[in-house]
Amino acid sequence: MKSSSYIELDRDALRKNIKYLQKRIGQSRFCSVIKGDAYGHGIKEFLPLVEECGVDFFAVADAYEAEKAVEVKRPATHVMIMAMIDNHHLEWAVENGISFFVFDKDRLLGAVRAAEKVGRPARIHIEVETGMNRTGFEMCELDDVAELILNNPDAISVDGVCTHYAGAESVANYRRIIDQFGLFKKRIKLFADRGIRPAYRHTACSAAALTYPQTIMDMVRFGIAQYGFWPSKETRMYNLLSDDTKFKVDPLHQVLSWKSRVMAIKPVGKGKFVGYGTSFLTTKDMKLAIIPLGYFHGYQRSLSNLGHVLIGGCKCSVVGMVNMSMFMVNVTHVPVVKKGDEVVLIGKQGNQHISVASFSEMSNYVNYELLTHLPSYIPRRVVSKPPNHFTHSNHFE
Repeated sequence: MKSSSYIELDRDALRKNIKYLQKRIGQSRFCSVIKGDAYGHGIKEFLPLVEECGVDFFAVADAYEAEKAVEVKRPATHVMIMAMIDNHHLEWAVENGISFFVFDKDRLLGAVRAAEKVGRPARIHIEVETGMNRTGFEMCELDDVAELILNNPDAISVDGVCTHYAGAESVANYRRIIDQFGLFKKRIKLFADRGIRPAYRHTACSAAALTYPQTIMDMVRFGIAQYGFWPSKETRMYNLLSDDTKFKVDPLHQVLSWKSRVMAIKPVGKGKFVGYGTSFLTTKDMKLAIIPLGYFHGYQRSLSNLGHVLIGGCKCSVVGMVNMSMFMVNVTHVPVVKKGDEVVLIGKQGNQHISVASFSEMSNYVNYELLTHLPSYIPRRVVSKPPNHFTHSNHFE
């Protein structure tokens, strides 16, 4: 492998996550959210793994991600665009049976025109404003929306009516979420009174489904949870300590691991500065390992003299400044280490573990940010069971 690092995706961890989440939502449709290049896991690698788990409904952010999903999905699998698609791409979406959110009149009219040109209905999800104040039709617009839909029965298929919650992962937003849900039910009733009954009423993301079960409805848009992460510490504690769950162990399993190899070993004497500047001075003779990646690859400069990696089953601290394409770690205490040995930046090795959460805390990121900052060019490989041991190698694979 020519790349200086690689990402492993654990098929078994994903299967366990989806099985658990499906149990939580019962008969509701499972929608796998793969925006942000599948939260850094890679759409082309991740989507087929989710299909293996029986999921056939995916949500992306824009037309570009939809195109990537279409390239690898099974014929019967559906793709839904939640945000950006230019009107001149709507014909492509209609032709390929891709559904998309409609949150303003311009896109709704564009959907009608595209459907008329293609000769088949546009599959839309009407997004309604309930308090997020981002995208969505206001209450005062819904009569006109309903009329336009009813006047174009051959051009419009209402696949869904939806909204988005303004922070269901935080108890501080409790009142806001409850109010949003109440407003959504009123919007649904308005459409129902006019004979518009969508296939799916969907409002819940991972946080809402796991904290506010009443929001599950016909479909849940699972993002961060399917990858093995709780939306927040509050969500995790609520679920692990709830009388309704009483888990003995965390039911979510991290799917992603990030690994590299030792590029070189460097002995450095006592009283020497390491790397650029004077941020690290050796207080004793040390043995350092050079790791061939840096902030260009997503390993942030904020981890300088703060981060850790795993080598030889031991936790090794970053010393000196993280450079654009390499950084150094202290391996003085590692019994055996040599060029080519496995380096774990995120994941398990022996009895040690560096979680995305701990990595994020060190780099001042939240899980979402860190995952989506992993460059798409880093190779992704699928493993059935990630090796929970450290390896020694004399070369890069």
